Amino acid sequence: MNGSYISLGGYVEMLKYRYVYFGVLFIVYNLIICFNSTIVCLIVKNQNLHEPMYIFIAALLINTVLYSTTTYPKLLIDFLSEKQVISHSMCHFQFFIFYSLGASEFLLLSAMAYDRYVCICKPLQYPNIMKKKTIIIFLLLAWFLPACHMVGSSSFSSSRKICNFILKGIFCNNSIYKLHCESSSALNVYGLIGFLNFAVYPMLFIIFTYSRILIISYKSCKEVRSKAAQTCLPHLLVLINFSLLCAYDIIMLRLDSYISKSARLIMTLQLILYHPLFNPIIYGLKMKEIYKHLKKLFRQVM
Repeated sequence: MNGSYISLGGYVEMLKYRYVYFGVLFIVYNLIICFNSTIVCLIVKNQNLHEPMYIFIAALLINTVLYSTTTYPKLLIDFLSEKQVISHSMCHFQFFIFYSLGASEFLLLSAMAYDRYVCICKPLQYPNIMKKKTIIIFLLLAWFLPACHMVGSSSFSSSRKICNFILKGIFCNNSIYKLHCESSSALNVYGLIGFLNFAVYPMLFIIFTYSRILIISYKSCKEVRSKAAQTCLPHLLVLINFSLLCAYDIIMLRLDSYISKSARLIMTLQLILYHPLFNPIIYGLKMKEIYKHLKKLFRQVM
């Protein structure tokens, strides 16, 4: 089973423009690495950015680079190849990394929401709650828990017999379930548990914390409201953007036969092109301290 190869069927409409797509993806991938790495380096280098909020932003941007690296190198190779195939084992490895890092993004956004909640709603207790040890625990859990869950999901999926060797996509996402000879109730339940634990519950937690922040800010002075808006708005924009893209990924599995190939291709490209560039742009432009250091860096370069 592990030695079998799966054909990636989502490339058919793209191959006649393969060099154009290769050029675009190559440029975008380098921009993703450059934009995200620049902000991470600024946070690491500048002492005044060594605060929990900025550390979580750096972790989120590192996660974004890893998330992109899951798909881009293989996509670039495929556009230069005559046959777009992937081994069964590598397909499940890509599946494992893709969803582990996707779930980590939700948990990191939850940690950021909690940080903002404590900072604005419990400012006197903030130094005692958001200690260095607490931040390290949050970061480790954000990456470790999804990986543990996805080990089970990907292992179980890879052990099942496959009857279809053509994947409707350009990389291995949840459409690999369509390759199985029979659908598995256990796999569906396990996936639902992961969806609840790493997407729905973090979303509810984030909504709760930001609701509390909104209530406290509304009752407070103008300075507190301004601080809340400046620090919370970028997180909300990133959360909404990522949630919509994740919703598409889930809907694709259920409504696959009703969505045209062109629409599927466009939305898949949105997932890998748009989102990894969105995060650093939002944080670079909307976070006042980061924007200040970016301007200083650009002046030095120019």
